[in-house]
Amino acid sequence: MSTRRLPKAPTVKGPPELFTGDVWFNAHYAGEAPSRARLNLVRFSPGARTAWHTHAVGQTLHVTEGVGWVQSRGEELVELHPGDTVHTPAGEWHWHGAAADQFMCHLALWEAPADSDEPETSWGEHLAPGEYPSA
Repeated sequence: MSTRRLPKAPTVKGPPELFTGDVWFNAHYAGEAPSRARLNLVRFSPGARTAWHTHAVGQTLHVTEGVGWVQSRGEELVELHPGDTVHTPAGEWHWHGAAADQFMCHLALWEAPADSDEPETSWGEHLAPGEYPSA
């Protein structure tokens, strides 16, 4: 098989049960066996963010523009800027999103679990009042 151009992914609005605020994403790649890689481009409007969630095999984020935040449960808040790359290990509850006054865009890379019925991503509750940093 030779190199091939993949079809363009449509932009999809993130559902309110998983995101606070306006979030859009493009699912650019979902590998076919033996690949389990997933790649999304995610755009957050100011103040938009994910609910708490975890990934079975971890997740890597690479910020392409704007300013944002990422935080693992019980850990310090990490400010994100263009060019920053962060990794959240497998099974670690975390959230990420834009700063209150800035858009933020990142590439999200993760893998599906190998030979498992475990979900790629498990979603939890939205951030409680006071968990998201104000402007």
